[in-house]
Amino acid sequence: MNDVAVVVVGAGQAGLSSAFHLRRLGLSPGRDFVVLDHSPRPGGAWQFRWPTLTYGKVHGMHSLPGMELTGADPARPSSQVIGEYFTAYEHTFGLAVRRPVHVRSVEEAGDGRLRVETSRGTWTTRALINATGTWDRPFRPRYPGQEHFRGRQLHTADYPGPHSGAFAGKRVVVVGGGTSAVQHLLEIAEVAAGTAWVTRREPVFRDGPFTEDQGRAAVALVAERVRRGLPPQSVVSVTGLPMTEAMREARERGVLRRQPMFERIVPEGVEWSDGRRMRADTLLWATGFRPAVGHLAPLRLREPGGGIRLEGTRVAADSRIHLVGYGPSASTVGAGRAGRAAAREVLGLLGGRATSRPRTAVEEPAETPEHRSGRSSECVAAPDSRSR
Repeated sequence: MNDVAVVVVGAGQAGLSSAFHLRRLGLSPGRDFVVLDHSPRPGGAWQFRWPTLTYGKVHGMHSLPGMELTGADPARPSSQVIGEYFTAYEHTFGLAVRRPVHVRSVEEAGDGRLRVETSRGTWTTRALINATGTWDRPFRPRYPGQEHFRGRQLHTADYPGPHSGAFAGKRVVVVGGGTSAVQHLLEIAEVAAGTAWVTRREPVFRDGPFTEDQGRAAVALVAERVRRGLPPQSVVSVTGLPMTEAMREARERGVLRRQPMFERIVPEGVEWSDGRRMRADTLLWATGFRPAVGHLAPLRLREPGGGIRLEGTRVAADSRIHLVGYGPSASTVGAGRAGRAAAREVLGLLGGRATSRPRTAVEEPAETPEHRSGRSSECVAAPDSRSR
């Protein structure tokens, strides 16, 4: 059995930020803390994104603390750009991420510590920073007749891109009102025989830049739900859809024409409440994700409202546990800030203090303007680590 002061679960944006700040506060990777990652390689959930999601299409990507992401080719797939960046980051700071390690459960060890059961052994720890994101828990709604559908059903988590052959000449129904749904729809429309876009609510589009005040207001709405112990919404879900030139053109062509949610699924397609039917070969569920926190179930952290109540990043019911990249910190900038906050609180729990050793050239303070990638300052949701 391995014993460390802190276990970090997940090596996406939030997990790497947490590890950086733990190291900066004087804790040693591999000795004082360990980072466990479910993914086969660096890159968090970005490594699983479809090939046509190029870096230029990413709405905003804030650099990790201490090391900028600069000079990236906007035409390259974001999975490659960010995967290489995370690889360099882990190497530069010697974070010694262990992968692939599947965290199966976190339980009481019986002596005030936590026991972390994994596919690669057991760790005991005084504190745990959970940065598992959402990618492992795609949300697939259930509708009457779904099991009898003769076509193919996919989720954003399975989306292979428009040129995979999966959509050529097919009739495709895209379900969901978020940015991913719109991106899928516009791509698929170029190769499909026909498309339809359905959402539960009327989409809200916005023109112009996303201001800092709007960003703070959006985060505050998500944070309030978390403080009340309710399941978090994504930050993006309350910001609206940014209207782009490509979206305007698609709307003029009739592609970006929203229809209300169908009532049931029939073997050959979908049916609305008024009896209208549409034939479909493929249903693509762009319906989002849920936090991947099932491994924490033995600790009974959920509130009656269904969520995990936080005070900052700390779980209200257990001060040993911090959730980063959860709720209001589920964005690339929010994950970085949450990692710093969690590391500082964990150090306080351990009774330690920041060391006075001088910083190296690559250990500059986090979250200053020069640590941004130079891209949009919009707070966008990160496809956090596929880590558990």
